[in-house]
Amino acid sequence: MKDLAGKTAVVTGAASGMGLAFATRFAAEGMKVVLSDVEEPPLMEAVETLRATGAEVLGVVTDVADAAAVQSLADQTMEAFGQVNIVCNNAGVAGSMSGGALSVADWKWVIDVNLFGVIHGHASFLPLIQEHGDGHIINTASVLGHFPAHSAYAASKWAVVGITEGLFNQLREEESTVGVSCLCPGWVNTRINESARNRPEWAAEPALDEPDEEAEMRRALLAEVLASGMQPDEVAGLVVDAVLNNKFWIFTDLDMIASLEPRFQAILENRNPDPVGIGAFLDPDD
Repeated sequence: MKDLAGKTAVVTGAASGMGLAFATRFAAEGMKVVLSDVEEPPLMEAVETLRATGAEVLGVVTDVADAAAVQSLADQTMEAFGQVNIVCNNAGVAGSMSGGALSVADWKWVIDVNLFGVIHGHASFLPLIQEHGDGHIINTASVLGHFPAHSAYAASKWAVVGITEGLFNQLREEESTVGVSCLCPGWVNTRINESARNRPEWAAEPALDEPDEEAEMRRALLAEVLASGMQPDEVAGLVVDAVLNNKFWIFTDLDMIASLEPRFQAILENRNPDPVGIGAFLDPDD
C-alpha cells in the first residue's frame, strides 16, 4: 500500500494499548477505522474519543476466539464502509502467571484468543482484501514468539510467527499485491499483564489455600517492566511504516532479537540448545 487516506482499517483488541494506538494513528492518516474488542464499555469510550476528532469510526464488540463473531465483524465492516484494506489481528491475552502445574483450560483460553483470533481474522478478512488487492494484514505476535518458553502465551506467539511468515510466502508465490507484517513487540507500556480481567469462567485459575507470593512478585515485576517499555503510539508509527514500505518484520527491540544468535548457532551445529530466555531483559533499569 502506498497511501492510506480514505481507506478502511480494522483493529482487534482496540479498546486500549497498542490496538487503540493503531486505530488512532490510522484515523490520523485519514482512514475509516473499525475498532473491535471484547470489553464493551472501554471500546465504546474509545470509539467516541476517535469520533470527536472527526474520524469515521465503527465499534464492534467481538470475541476473536469465536469464528462467527469475527465473521460478523467482517460483515459489519463491509456494510458500513464497503471495503477493508488493513486488518490488525491484535487482540491477545497473557494467560496464567501462577506457575506450578500446567492448566489445560488456561492453555485453551490463551491459544483460542492469541492464535485462533488470528486464524479467524485470516478466514474472514483475507478473501475480502484479495478481491481488490490493495491491502495489508498485520498480525501481533511477540518477541516471545522467538524465545523458547514452556507457556501457553509463548506457544501461541510462536504459532502466530509461523503462520504469518507462511502467509507472506504464500501470497508472494501467488504474486499477490496484499502485504503481510509480523509485529513482534518486546516491552510495551500496555495492560497485557491485566488480561485476566477477561478470563472466562471455564478457564478460571484454581483458588489457592495460601497466597502465591512468587506469582505476585512476577506480576509486580512484569508491571514495572511493561510501564518502562515503548509507548504504544511509537509502535503504531512502526506499523504504519511497515504498511507503507511493505516490511514483514516489525521489531520494537532489536537487542532482544540479537540475543537469539546463540540459539540459531546451536541449531546450525545440531547440538543441544544453550539456555536462552527473555528473563535477561526483565530489569526495567537496563
